[in-house]
This record gives sequence, structure tokens and C-alpha cells, in this order.
Amino acid sequence: MGAAAELRTERLILRGWQPTDRDPFARMNADPRVMEHFPAPLTGVESDAFVDLITERLAADGWGLWAVERVEDRAFLGFTGLAPIPFDAHFTPAIEVGWRLAFEAWGHGYATEAAHAAVTFAFERLGLDELVSMTTPANARSRRVMERLGMTRDPADDFEHPRLPEGHPIRHQVLYRLSVARWREVAAAWPAASPK
Repeated sequence: MGAAAELRTERLILRGWQPTDRDPFARMNADPRVMEHFPAPLTGVESDAFVDLITERLAADGWGLWAVERVEDRAFLGFTGLAPIPFDAHFTPAIEVGWRLAFEAWGHGYATEAAHAAVTFAFERLGLDELVSMTTPANARSRRVMERLGMTRDPADDFEHPRLPEGHPIRHQVLYRLSVARWREVAAAWPAASPK
């Protein structure tokens, strides 16, 4: 499909990845605060392999997990975007909206702002019927972002992550959903995001 779409918000650019993103991304993925609700921090090799996978998918599809850059100083903050769920579960096939930002970028509303742009792209440009998002029950920060997006949780949807072993501390996951109909109800209050 060629170059990935680029999305812009008031403070952020969601763009394709650049070679200079790799080092700050590796530092972020090694930070236990950032990776608290994931199975483990990533090594530098694992982080680079993840960037390779992300960039391949962006090139193939034109959308995916965009690098997030702050307009003010061009700082790389992490990623936000859309990804197919890579395992079988009661809610799949499905597309997830997700984010991972450097610790220094927390608490400024960047995750919500970037996710608004990705969700708008998913419904307006891709014509999806629904998005999902998931995390551990204890991840209050990400759950608040999901709720700000208008996503809702039915406890009956919560599930055991099939790629984690029995007894793993983060195997139990909460699932949030956002239908296109619900998005139309809530999106009027969102700040505008412009795809390039």
C-alpha cells in the first residue's frame, strides 16, 4: 500500500517510524514502570524486532501502530494505533486500539489525544464496526483512557490471555469495546484530528 497514513492532533503527530526512534523506544521498553502490565521488559534486540514488525505492517496496510511525536519539540513519545488481535478468543477477529508511551510522557493526556485520532481513523477511514482494547485489571491509567474514548466493559467479556501460562500474574485481562454507533455518540465532544 506504500507510505502509512499520518495523523495530526493539536499537540501530536502519529507517523511512520524513523531510525532515530529505535533508541528511545528501547529505553522505554526496558523501563519497568512502562512495562508493569506486560509480561516483561524487552531487551534491545526484542525492541528492535518489534519496530521491524510494526514498520512492515504499516508499509503493507497503510495503518497500524504509529510512532507518536510531540509537535512542540519533535520528541518521540512512544506509539499509538491499531492492530489485529493475534490470537483466538471469544471476541476475535477484532482490531485493538492500543498505546505505549514513555514514562516522562504520562499525565499530559497524550495517550487519550493520540488514541482519539487512531479511533477516528478506524471508523472514518477503515469503516470498522468495532474496536477493542484490553489490559490487566490493575492498569488504572490505561483503563481511564479506554473510558475517555467511550469504550465500555462487560465483566462477562473478561478473559484469560491464551499466550500466557496458567497462574501468570497478568493472564487475567479486562476487555473494553467501542462500537461505531457508540463512537458516533461520543465523538462530537472530541478534539479534531486531521489525517494527512
